[in-house]
Amino acid sequence: MKNPDALDEAIQEAVRTDISRSKDIAADEVDLLMEHRCEKLRAICKQWFEHGEYLTVEVDTEANTCIVQREGR
Repeated sequence: MKNPDALDEAIQEAVRTDISRSKDIAADEVDLLMEHRCEKLRAICKQWFEHGEYLTVEVDTEANTCIVQREGR
């Protein structure tokens, strides 16, 4: 991650990708679903991130784990 917004941007991208794979979500529900899912993922990630630290990580939301792949300075 190279900036404080990287985590939030990654969450939004992952949720957007996941939602786009589903063909049964009505267009008027997409924004609400995006926000709901992003909030859930942000809550999970708060366990490990306080101020947008510089890290490369893998977050597994099913196993509820976060693995640091590489630390940055």
